Amino acid sequence: MERALTASLAVWVVFGMGVPASAYAQANEPGPPKIIHRTNPHGVGLSAPAGSTTATSPILNHGGPIILTPTIYIIWYGNWNQSNGSDTPAGQQIVHDFAGTLGGSPYFTDINGSYGVAQALLAKETTDSYSRGTRLRDADVQLVVTSAISSGRLPYDANGVYFVLSSSDVSELSGFCKMYCGWHTAATPTVGHIRYAFVGNPNRCLNACAIQTVGPNGNAGVDAMVSVIAHELDEAASDPDLNAWYDKNGSENADKCAWTFGHAQYQVANGAWANLPLGSRNYLIQRNLFHNLLPPSGPVGDYCMMDGTQN
Repeated sequence: MERALTASLAVWVVFGMGVPASAYAQANEPGPPKIIHRTNPHGVGLSAPAGSTTATSPILNHGGPIILTPTIYIIWYGNWNQSNGSDTPAGQQIVHDFAGTLGGSPYFTDINGSYGVAQALLAKETTDSYSRGTRLRDADVQLVVTSAISSGRLPYDANGVYFVLSSSDVSELSGFCKMYCGWHTAATPTVGHIRYAFVGNPNRCLNACAIQTVGPNGNAGVDAMVSVIAHELDEAASDPDLNAWYDKNGSENADKCAWTFGHAQYQVANGAWANLPLGSRNYLIQRNLFHNLLPPSGPVGDYCMMDGTQN
């Protein structure tokens, strides 16, 4: 995600490591700095930008840990049993199918393997019916995660990435739909050191957090949501404590490829575009950065790709 500075250009020190990172939050937002996935700069339509096939500026290893085998935990926040065509059990199933197959795909293993990350696994899911209301602050998101762990609904897992996925009637007051579509961070509350992410349902703001108005699985909001989930998982695995892999400008791997979708796009039956078949479904997700390995052609470098062979 983008290590974008607030208007004050304040510099945060991450977890006592002395590593500069930046938060993208309102000035009155307490808590750890978060790395955001910025909103769509292209506008919404039926076509998705492919993006460049040339090398990017190098990404750098700052010495922090990675998560070798990240485990995905999902907290369904809000009401996912609505009649709006997006926040529905069928929408949840799209996310479940995606999270259950992404971690073993060439998209995840080939690209994130260049940072030392292996396969990701979907472990467990739980629900939270508005325990912090419909207007969340960053501190509320952390409390949603810690409550799920302390109550035993989810286990504590040092290799876990805990995703708070909100229904589209929930706002995140530090900038969902206005500044970002999701974010990830890490903290050490009483339950232990946790890595967690917030991703809202883009059905709330398709113009900001989706790239097309028709999704390949017929749910524009959730189809856009899985692209943000992939982005967050890539970054949480390779830079879980915000002190591992990012470039000289603070951009993490998926940031450098944000809102580009590669050159292997194809149309599905409903006319939507997709670029990743997994199981029985098709998805359109943003590319990630393949680090310092030979691309299909050209010199060694960092390239935005969909797997180990395809830009």
